[in-house]
Amino acid sequence: MPQELPGSPKPLATAPPLESEHDLVEMQGLLMEGRSNADDWRYPHVGDLSFSYFMVVCHLKPEEHVRLWHDVEGRLVGYAIFGEDPSFDWQVLPDYEWSGIEAEAMAWAESRLVELRRRDAKHWGGSLVSGARQDNARRRVFLGEHGFRYSGEFAEINMLRSLDQPIPETALAAGCHVRAVADASDIPQRAAAHREVWQPWTDGDVTDEDYTALTQLPGYNRDLDVIAVAPDGVIAATANGWLDPVNRIGCFGQVGALPAYRRRGMTRAVLLEGLRRMQARGMGRVCISTGVSNVPAIRLYASVGFEVVNQYLDYVRTV
Repeated sequence: MPQELPGSPKPLATAPPLESEHDLVEMQGLLMEGRSNADDWRYPHVGDLSFSYFMVVCHLKPEEHVRLWHDVEGRLVGYAIFGEDPSFDWQVLPDYEWSGIEAEAMAWAESRLVELRRRDAKHWGGSLVSGARQDNARRRVFLGEHGFRYSGEFAEINMLRSLDQPIPETALAAGCHVRAVADASDIPQRAAAHREVWQPWTDGDVTDEDYTALTQLPGYNRDLDVIAVAPDGVIAATANGWLDPVNRIGCFGQVGALPAYRRRGMTRAVLLEGLRRMQARGMGRVCISTGVSNVPAIRLYASVGFEVVNQYLDYVRTV
């Protein structure tokens, strides 16, 4: 039977089984709808969600690590993701916030962690990590009420750039060029570049087959997966763009250059090309995030017009 939560505008129905890509489309729609009814940083960008979902698909089972809440009309009104590290995130549409979904999501995450530790205590033995934007006071209070404590460090800096501003021309050394991922023949090098840049971080463990799966996700656009190619043919720098057409805001996901090709202007080049391509697709703004301690990245993003607009705080719970 449908479950009515205290204070909710409509009763909620029991969540149906996950249907993979269909569910991701619904989750992306929730974020775009939520953002259209709130400020820019209240909800993650659809690109952030897509990559998080992709990592669950690569390493875990979505039916065990994603939970959905629908109203009785079948509309998705909330979701939660339990990922590796272990990490936990949830999002709820504005009309349903603090009506009970958040508490259910937290209870689900706690039970998931108990079960996962029973299966593999070593892999899932770390502190449970979640977080909140600096200006999201209600979410921060909720985390505190459930045993989470601010780690004492900003996890990420969130930056934004208007596309009304001029986009500088790209200057690259002779023999280098910038283009989008062309076809399947680029995938082995594209995946290898991702692994080299992001390892030993968790999301560096992406095989060629995994990256092929990413290119098939709803919302992925090959034309926005921009690469810089060195004279020797190596994919030396990458920047993958995602679009929120409802709110006309683009997002850069993972950005970086191979260590051997850094400080040659290649990362700057893929960023500028990505900005132009998102502008051509009707975006008015573009967002990007990076770790608070990643000073070189912050300086680079500022140099192409990004400005700090918010910060994301890490909350941890030792359980």
